[in-house]
Amino acid sequence: MRWRDREGSGNVEDRRGRPMARAGVPLGGMGVLVLMLLVWFLGGNPLAVLQQVQQQAPPPQMAPEGQPNPEQDELAQFVSVVLRDTEDVWSDLFAKAGRRYEKPTLVLFTGQVQSACGVAGASVGPFYCPGDRKLYIDLDFYRELKDRFGAPGDFAQAYVIAHEVGHHVQNLLGVSREVQDAQRRMSKEEGNQLSVRLELQADFYAGVWAHHAQKRWDFLEEGDVEEAIRCAQAIGDDRLQKQAQGYVVPEAFTHGSSAQRMKWFKKGLMSGNLKEGDTFEVRDL
Repeated sequence: MRWRDREGSGNVEDRRGRPMARAGVPLGGMGVLVLMLLVWFLGGNPLAVLQQVQQQAPPPQMAPEGQPNPEQDELAQFVSVVLRDTEDVWSDLFAKAGRRYEKPTLVLFTGQVQSACGVAGASVGPFYCPGDRKLYIDLDFYRELKDRFGAPGDFAQAYVIAHEVGHHVQNLLGVSREVQDAQRRMSKEEGNQLSVRLELQADFYAGVWAHHAQKRWDFLEEGDVEEAIRCAQAIGDDRLQKQAQGYVVPEAFTHGSSAQRMKWFKKGLMSGNLKEGDTFEVRDL
């Protein structure tokens, strides 16, 4: 994938190595002040109370900083360029539909991160939070993608970003809200089926992005498409369940099978037509 010497996005927030305050501290500043006043009125020593609270309060949780990592710095540049590509493509597609594309922010983090959707660890993988319209990724995920899932390659990495941007598109179009509202009225199994359709549509949107990006920048090299398809296959629910527990439970799928994820990504890649990606209307996914 040809990406070097191209401009990156200005919407990348780098939180790697930054402290993250731990949730759940029993008393905030106002609570401590009230407690100190109460102790003073009762004849106690408010300074002793303050000292005790400070000693008991957990220290801020730090993400490991370590030594500068040239490989991760290059990855950070890479995801910035991919994000910029998605911004340009989706801005054009929205404009053609008479709408304005609101660009998301991509947050790089290490270990654990606070989002509007709550605290999440790197183990959840890359995710999109509709509450703050931000994408989150620990770049170590790409090493896991290569070593654990057998899906190396820069276009496979780009597919991951494009998929999460696909969720942002769904959020802007109101699809995510409709699914959430419907899931509240459903059983867990029925809700899972809607989640699968939502995820497969995000895969389709990732393919749509690749289709138009290729037309615009001619950035794909031999083997790139196979990389992305291999990635989609590697993170299918059936394969992940098989690895984790040795058997497959289709009723518990939330992202779609390997075959489904490959199918919808390829469909978006080949057509580039948003109208062909309504995964909620088709019977056979």
